[in-house]
Amino acid sequence: MHFEIRTARSFTAAHQLRMYDASLEPLHEHNWQLEVTIKAPKLDSIGVVMDFHELERLVDQVVGPMHNTHLNELPAFADINPSAENVALHIARSLRLPAAVRLTRVEVWETQENSAAWCGDRVDAR
Repeated sequence: MHFEIRTARSFTAAHQLRMYDASLEPLHEHNWQLEVTIKAPKLDSIGVVMDFHELERLVDQVVGPMHNTHLNELPAFADINPSAENVALHIARSLRLPAAVRLTRVEVWETQENSAAWCGDRVDAR
């Protein structure tokens, strides 16, 4: 048994995916939406998994530098395509949570219809 909480955030950024033939798709922008889910095996001394405001602050530290940027130009995407999957992975790898909680899911939407998610209890370093 465990408890989960999640927070949703958003940011605006452009990207271009490198296609299978090595060409770049046209530069385009998304209003990215994301949801971060964390879990804990028990509640803390005040009866919560984690303070929501603290979780929001930690997620904003990762997402803030991506806001109003061209993702391809960021160091995080120097060697990988800035796909929705890799944006979710970047957020999962970059999020620094307290030891008492575990990251279980980062879901990222490029559009209302299309999302990708990183799921798991462990994020391996690159």
